[in-house]
Amino acid sequence: MEKKIIKTELAPAPIGPYSQAVQLGNFLFISGQVPINPATNTIEATDISGEAEQVMQNLKAVLETAGYNFADVVKSTIFLTDMANFPAVNEVYGKYFDGNYPARETVAVKGLPRNVNVEISMIASK
Repeated sequence: MEKKIIKTELAPAPIGPYSQAVQLGNFLFISGQVPINPATNTIEATDISGEAEQVMQNLKAVLETAGYNFADVVKSTIFLTDMANFPAVNEVYGKYFDGNYPARETVAVKGLPRNVNVEISMIASK
């Protein structure tokens, strides 16, 4: 199988040596997205719900660039700097799915890039 690198200006550019996403066969592996507004390259959210919304919009941009959507997501990983933010992130995350939810785990981490509070990665398949 040939590996295809997915890149879009509608999601933040990588801040390290990695790709926004890699497609391999029918699978799409999306790198963790943080709440950076790709138009300004800044973090504009003022609360955890705003951060989660920007992360989901960034993931949507990567999915759509590759020809996928949230219905194709089979696995997600959510990283939080504080588990007290779980309910707010969960509420925003849930709005992007129609009830056919992917497998998922949520883990607490000591810190995230650019001192954000949430990062989400996904795997999708057609």
